[in-house]
Amino acid sequence: MDEISDKKLGFAYAEGKWTLAEAIVHIIDTERIFQYRSLRIARNDKTPLPGFDQDDYVPQSNASGRSTTSLIEEYKAVRDATITLFSSFDEEAMLRTGIASDSKMSTRALGFIISGHQAHHVKIIKERYLV
Repeated sequence: MDEISDKKLGFAYAEGKWTLAEAIVHIIDTERIFQYRSLRIARNDKTPLPGFDQDDYVPQSNASGRSTTSLIEEYKAVRDATITLFSSFDEEAMLRTGIASDSKMSTRALGFIISGHQAHHVKIIKERYLV
C-alpha cells in the first residue's frame, strides 16, 4: 500500500463500486469482526454470532476522510492483533467450533477466512484500482 497516493484513495473502478479507501477499510473492518468471532469460538462461547452487512458499514467508515498513512497504520495494527490472537490459541482452541452467520465453523477456519478475504481483496485492488 505504500505506493498508493492519497489522491488514488478516492478512485472507484466503476459506478456504484467502493472507492479504494472504502475497500481498504472494508478489509480492516472485516478482519476485526472475524477476530472477534475467533475469540468467542476459541473461548468456547456457544452463543450463535450474527452476520453483518458489509454495505451498511462503508457509509459510516469515514473512508474518504482518511490518508494512505492512517490506513496503513490501522491495517498493520489490526493484522498484528490477528497474528497475536491466533498465536495465543492452542490446538484445542483452534479446533473448537461455533456458529457464525448461521454456519458452523472452527477457530482455525476463521483464520483461513481472514487470510483468504484479504488475499481476495488485494487481488481486486491490484487488478482494478492500481492499473
